[in-house]
Amino acid sequence: MTDYLIIGSGLAGIAFAELALQSNKTIKVYENHSQNSSTIAGGLYNPVILKRFSEVWKSQEQIDIVNHFYARLEAKLSVALDFKIPIYRRLYSVAEQNDWFVASDKPNLAPFLSTSINYNQYNGIDSPFGFGEVLQSGYVDTAMLLKKYQHYLFEKELLVFETFEYGQLAIESTQIVYQGASYKHVIFAEGFGLHSNPYFSRLPLDGTKGELLIIKAPNLAVDVIVQSSVFIIPLGNHLFKVGATYNWEDKTAIPTEEGKKELVDKLRELIHCDFEVVEHLAGVRPTVKDRKPMIGTHPKYARLHVLNGMGTRGVMLAPAMAKDLFEHLEFGKPIDPTVDIKRYKKISWD
Repeated sequence: MTDYLIIGSGLAGIAFAELALQSNKTIKVYENHSQNSSTIAGGLYNPVILKRFSEVWKSQEQIDIVNHFYARLEAKLSVALDFKIPIYRRLYSVAEQNDWFVASDKPNLAPFLSTSINYNQYNGIDSPFGFGEVLQSGYVDTAMLLKKYQHYLFEKELLVFETFEYGQLAIESTQIVYQGASYKHVIFAEGFGLHSNPYFSRLPLDGTKGELLIIKAPNLAVDVIVQSSVFIIPLGNHLFKVGATYNWEDKTAIPTEEGKKELVDKLRELIHCDFEVVEHLAGVRPTVKDRKPMIGTHPKYARLHVLNGMGTRGVMLAPAMAKDLFEHLEFGKPIDPTVDIKRYKKISWD
């Protein structure tokens, strides 16, 4: 009997699969590429909410897990994935400078915010009030991660590229049977695809469409992540990733002219050099209104579990949430009530 059947191989599914394999558990993963939010994600990990100068929930704990998790994957897959470069928050006024100093003096934010304003001059971008530097930040090449890890699973005959058929799932007291194979547990890590899941579709997964651009700007000399009304991530060879939009109405993964225009307009407010749009990407993030992930066990079916709702911070949240769910299933460790699906007491599961 296989230990875990994992549905979805985005950031959440990969994180759980890797933790299971590290613990010598057996797995099988199903992926049909219906969801692409992990592939097109910005990939940033940032311990600070820069709009409000406040700490991300459990930020240091998540950053510590991120450092270990992606380093191990880099060694395993022989590829560079984690790029530890600072985020420079462009400051707009003396008032914002003062807000930065106040925030950097707070004990919970001090490990993440430089106490001095950086006045580095970058060709192609003006910042008369300087930048605030975020520490312990960077980005993960999510597209490369998914490509390499899915290839690794496929080579090990652990990944099946086909649509998971919920109707073929047989739930028994001692096992789960799917297409003639037996499993101890099923982990649903489908991202926005959760809406098609008959077991967990009543969970309040919202979904927020995001669009990104890859631009080429030979005269933009930026070697850090710049955060303003958009972020700019240097990719090398004069290429930069620019994002992102937030659309709560459109639930399609189709790039739009409106999204492109919004990003281009905001980019032109930030930089003053020519650029060319090389690629335009879109996806639907699995977001939740209370901004917390949704993990846990189905109240009626003890062998069915969900790992979802990573939202805009999937790179940071997925390894930590996968760890929490795995340790709950293997060792009985309680799930933090703020992310446990038990918090939705009004849902009727009948």
